[in-house]
Amino acid sequence: MESDNTPPTKDSNLCCGHNHAHIQPVEQTPTEPAKSGVALFRIPTMDCAAEEAEIRHALAKLPGLRSLSFQLGARTIAIDAPSESLPEALAAIRKAGFKPTPLTNEGAGLQDDHGHGHHEHANTHFHSESAWMPQGALRYALALVLAFSAESIAFFAPATLTTSLAGMAVAAMAIALSGLSTYVKGIAALRNARLNINALMTVAVTGAFLIGQWPEAAMVMALYAIAELIEARSVDKARNAIKGLLDLTPEEAQTRNADGTWARTHVKNIAMGAIVRVKPGERVPLDAVIVAGETAVDQSSVTGESIPVDKSIGDPVFAGTINRTSSFEAEVTAIAGDTMLARIIHAVEQAQGSRAPTQQFVDAFAAIYTPAVFVLALAVAALGPWLQDWTFVQAIYKALVLLVIACPCALVISTPVTVVSGLATAARRGILIKGGVHLENARKIKVIALDKTGTITSGKPKLVATEILDTAHPEQQVFHWAADMAAHSDHPVSHAIALGLDGYQCDGDLETFTALPGRGIQAQAHGTALVLGNHRLIEEMGICSPEIEARLAVYEHEGRTITMLASPEKVIALFAVADTIKDSSRDAVAELNALGVSVSMLTGDNAATAKAIGTQAGIADARGDMLPDDKFAAIEALRTSHGCVAMVGDGINDAPALARADIGFAMGGAGTDIAMEAADIVIMNDDLRRIPETIRLSRKTHSVLTQNIVIALAVKAAFLGMAIFGEASMWMAVFADMGASLIVVFNGLRLMRSGN
Repeated sequence: MESDNTPPTKDSNLCCGHNHAHIQPVEQTPTEPAKSGVALFRIPTMDCAAEEAEIRHALAKLPGLRSLSFQLGARTIAIDAPSESLPEALAAIRKAGFKPTPLTNEGAGLQDDHGHGHHEHANTHFHSESAWMPQGALRYALALVLAFSAESIAFFAPATLTTSLAGMAVAAMAIALSGLSTYVKGIAALRNARLNINALMTVAVTGAFLIGQWPEAAMVMALYAIAELIEARSVDKARNAIKGLLDLTPEEAQTRNADGTWARTHVKNIAMGAIVRVKPGERVPLDAVIVAGETAVDQSSVTGESIPVDKSIGDPVFAGTINRTSSFEAEVTAIAGDTMLARIIHAVEQAQGSRAPTQQFVDAFAAIYTPAVFVLALAVAALGPWLQDWTFVQAIYKALVLLVIACPCALVISTPVTVVSGLATAARRGILIKGGVHLENARKIKVIALDKTGTITSGKPKLVATEILDTAHPEQQVFHWAADMAAHSDHPVSHAIALGLDGYQCDGDLETFTALPGRGIQAQAHGTALVLGNHRLIEEMGICSPEIEARLAVYEHEGRTITMLASPEKVIALFAVADTIKDSSRDAVAELNALGVSVSMLTGDNAATAKAIGTQAGIADARGDMLPDDKFAAIEALRTSHGCVAMVGDGINDAPALARADIGFAMGGAGTDIAMEAADIVIMNDDLRRIPETIRLSRKTHSVLTQNIVIALAVKAAFLGMAIFGEASMWMAVFADMGASLIVVFNGLRLMRSGN
């Protein structure tokens, strides 16, 4: 949950009087417990920036208030204030028209406002009371029927006092059934002199009723409530898209008891270090490391990889992924609520709370637009009879229509639903974006700086070439010696040689073994003295000839590290080890270039290695011998020469450059915690092709945002003109406004369906 100490905003004039009291999304228990002194509350009807602003305003003068933290997706607020101030805080929130309910973390889990226990487990589905339940649907359906009845009475029944009173009674019942929560919020807003949609609708419907337009008043409120309900459902679909991942983790798993038997255990009761067994076709219950068995795992839900990944002893597996081939046993490394999947969901929820640049602009615009139209409506009511020869009732009616049109709902909701859809789409592709601002700004990237090890390359050295120089020894014997000696060393290069020559190992050949720190190792094999070491060791032995130097130069130019097997008299063989380039790196660089993005490589390896890897990846600007400070300075220089710069890395040494770049990408699979913390976007499967994918998603998101703003403003302009200079009834204004809202919502949701 992100802390926010900012003062109350002025965007309470925004829309969002959404009648969402009956629409509650699947609620996730916060993965972080409330801090000491922080009280956590759930507010079912708080689900957009306007309502957040209302609450901020209500709590602005709370004694001792230190901070407010909002999670709109979960509809929660954390208040950091002295305990003696909390009753006053709750009273202020209720006065603003909201009903806060304390959330406590006791025993089995949190308690909702109906007393239902919510277990702290990412797979738990929480209770919700929705207007889409039969009783809610019937209530709004009945309100609409009553509104049509009121219209029918006014149109068909004789114009008598009795029929008028009957029609007014029917209209009043329709308004009460559909608009009670709107009136409660609207009156609270008017009492505090704040203009939001609740206040506008309260004034418009009441005014229409009082001037004798009670059929339209009833129809307006019923249509408004139903349209807002549909809109809220659509918005929740975007907000809860990422929470669909909650369904991926099973509620129970097979765990091994102390006596070796197996039992079904609820995942929330499984402790760190427990051994779980996963059969083919089952989902992994918790993050774990395989201790027995081999299999292939579909981990697309976490990393976005479409092809199952082979797993064996020592390999990690993630909660929610699918075991495809064989049973395996694994040791749990993360309890429920702290798995990679749970952390992804929590990070996206935090990202949903941040405002993208377009959203900030829209909020600021709407804060001016709504009161401006309200003033225009007053002017129409007051001056219409003098300037347009309208009757007093006609002028008031036009003014009330303007109030309905004044709702900037479609405009304000166009940005968050689009941004959240983009965040959810990215998360499902294994791209964890930490805020809407980064999603929107990725389209501006002009140059990307890439680290080499673990980013462009796999980060694991491999034996890529062998060359026997002394043919007096059979090839099989030479490889036996090298494999056995390498197996006795813990150096990464030796590990790569041992792995590459795995089939040649025969431990009985070595009689003695001695490590030579910084140079290599030496041994005796059936009376033959041998060394396996680097260039320095061979020079110290005095057996490095010009021919050897020439061979080494060729390999070093290709970015390879050379280890030599030698006797006291001569070099017997060369073994070339290199950090190989990932298959996806060349494609990623080509895609970035096609998008008009320049690519540079910054690595701490020597210049020759940097140039060799850069050539293989298609990167012309490959810089070696870069320390963390050098990478930091390079980012500054790239910003000056190109503009918006992104940095991609996975190590501690990349953290300063990641933090300094306009947008930092971290490799989530091989990356360090520090790198992932410093980055703005995390690529969960270490596939560089996710970066051009992010840029394309950012561009599409911006395009949809622009479309939505144009649609919303065009509809407003058209109906404002019709209301003042032509014929526009109140229910037509509601249809137009809610229609525009639904158009922008569904347009934003396209991002989740179309992907990239």
